[in-house]
Amino acid sequence: MNSTSIDRLARLRGIGEAYHDYRGELRHFSLETKTALLRAMGCEVDEPAALALELGQLEVARWRKFLPPVAAAHDGRVGVEINVTAREFGAAVVWSVRLEDGSRQDGATSTADCPEIWRGEVEGAWITRRRFDLPIDLPAGYHELEAKIAGGGADRCLLIISPPQCYEPASIIAGGKLWGVAVQLYTLRSRDNWGVGDFNDLRTLIRWAASHGAGFIGLNPLHALAPADPERSSPYSASSRHFLNVLYIAVPSVPEFESCAAARERLADPAIAQRLRELRDRGLVDYRGVADLKFDILALLYRDFCDRHLAFGTDRARDFRAFVAAGGDLLQNHARFDALEGYFRATLGVASGWQSWPQEYQEVNGRAAARFAAAHRREVEFYAYLQWLAHDQLRGAQALTRELGMPIGLYGDYAVGANPSGSETWTDQSSYCMRAEIGAPPDPLALKGQGWGIPPQDPSVMEAQRLQGFVRLIRDNMRYYGAIRLDHVMSLCRLWWVAAGSPPTEGAYVHYPLQQLLTVLSLESARCACLIVGEDLGVVPDEMRRAMPEYGLYHYKVLLFEKLEGRFRRPADYVRGALATVTTHDMPTLRSYWEGRDIELRRRLNLYPSVEVESDVVRERERDRELLLEALQEQGLKPAHPATPFEPFTAELAQALHLYLARSATVLTALQIEDLLGMIEPVNVPGTDREYPNWQRKVTADIEDMAARADLAAYLDEIHLARG
Repeated sequence: MNSTSIDRLARLRGIGEAYHDYRGELRHFSLETKTALLRAMGCEVDEPAALALELGQLEVARWRKFLPPVAAAHDGRVGVEINVTAREFGAAVVWSVRLEDGSRQDGATSTADCPEIWRGEVEGAWITRRRFDLPIDLPAGYHELEAKIAGGGADRCLLIISPPQCYEPASIIAGGKLWGVAVQLYTLRSRDNWGVGDFNDLRTLIRWAASHGAGFIGLNPLHALAPADPERSSPYSASSRHFLNVLYIAVPSVPEFESCAAARERLADPAIAQRLRELRDRGLVDYRGVADLKFDILALLYRDFCDRHLAFGTDRARDFRAFVAAGGDLLQNHARFDALEGYFRATLGVASGWQSWPQEYQEVNGRAAARFAAAHRREVEFYAYLQWLAHDQLRGAQALTRELGMPIGLYGDYAVGANPSGSETWTDQSSYCMRAEIGAPPDPLALKGQGWGIPPQDPSVMEAQRLQGFVRLIRDNMRYYGAIRLDHVMSLCRLWWVAAGSPPTEGAYVHYPLQQLLTVLSLESARCACLIVGEDLGVVPDEMRRAMPEYGLYHYKVLLFEKLEGRFRRPADYVRGALATVTTHDMPTLRSYWEGRDIELRRRLNLYPSVEVESDVVRERERDRELLLEALQEQGLKPAHPATPFEPFTAELAQALHLYLARSATVLTALQIEDLLGMIEPVNVPGTDREYPNWQRKVTADIEDMAARADLAAYLDEIHLARG
């Protein structure tokens, strides 16, 4: 195998050379790792002739193509790198920009006036790479550049221009500091839900929090999961991030519910009523039971909708048709996917995911899938109807936050990737590399590295597609929220790829077009009036650290991780542009952390790589409790109990820590609902699958009871006062 050619090809496909591990040591990626990842990208690397052809085609495409697919800038002036041959040097670049509004601007510039970036030979021809700066100010938007060397053929490039920074609400620009309550929506209990938190529970939470001055409600990803396999419940492993999890639909709030006699009759059955009570009373979400009941009733409501509205072309029918038309092929394919998945699981008993379907159905635009959609039109339309219901209910929740004066309202979460067996990968097989997964390199608590089971997108394909998939993903998510959190924001810069069959330790970083992706974010943020928070925990590359404040992305700060010079960071020392929280969904609850319950749990689950590592964690935790009390003492917030690091957790300690964070300089502060209730069990234990019931544990009180508690009301009012 030609190592020089493999290295050159790897660089062209974005694979890095080395990285600094958690010890600070520089580690180079092996030839074997690069080769495995190139195979995962679909490159021909095993035969010398095929490898040479692959490399030659990429190099020619890079150095011979006149314009790149995309150029971006976060101000009005944009520069484009152009490739000029020796014969063309000194000739004029004739250009025309078609602006997003339909207007045009034209001009010509000599190639000799464009600064040189690189020169060299490509297949025996001399090439100079130059920067062509458009001599015009462009408004924010998506524009099309057409350019050519005088007398030659034209090439095209998408120009993405964004405002200087991401959106911030007026209240924040004016100096306001906001707080909110963070919740995993499915964990909410109420007297009326059907065993899983729903959009009605969200409205109740909004009213309660807004009445005490909250500026936002933080939510887990609400991405579409798998209706045919509801036990595949991780919100961070979506079937599609373009659409919503229909289990959150509050069935009694669907307009058809009042008119549908069949649904009311079904729910009047004593056995069904008893089943509903059981689902509501369980401490863990019974996803299968909830799905069976909800989809049973929703199917009856859809039939009523067909009979009363679609059959007569009512206003409600026209609203549905408009939603379907706006969703386009993407919505049709997602609905078709859910119908196919349900059909094959019911008739063939296959495993979840399109890879388990008969071969002819695995092609999204194939004849078999089209025939199925034509033969099962109502089944496909049912899933589009469910998306419409979820869309309307979530939009209604955000509208309620605005009515109640919340400056942000809903603060959503955008997962870093999609499940390999879901709708998103089925509809976009060209950009997803199904023979690899993303994860993380080794760290102190995961010495073998991590594999997340999520396929990566190929940055070369994303750029060739002019980032249109990313634009649509971001836009489809921002439309519901006043702020959004990007899970693992470092993915905009690089991702740890692991080839199928390789351990996570043998992965490598693959790099993405950071500036272009951030420009899209800034533009869509401004257009959707959506603030951006980047989850930047863990190893953050320097270019990402510099880019976040430059583009106006907020940092994500967790109090328990924020240490400075051997102590916890003082409130005044926090960065302004950030969201701060005491704990997160991937961490133990505050009570569990204080009492060391999480250490016991990880020991039972055999998650420590060694006894020495566990002992180190125990010692560090003892020291952290001391440091927390010292930090509270310095701020005049130390509670009467616990007075020492060895006393049990108290509600006073939780309040003191939340007040400590409320005094911080960060613009946003979030309180986890579990910590308001003093809960112990975590919602998720990273590194586990079946060993722990992740994404199932409910909160310990009904939302109606929480809203009626005087102690919690005083708690929230004090937080609001501390935020100023």
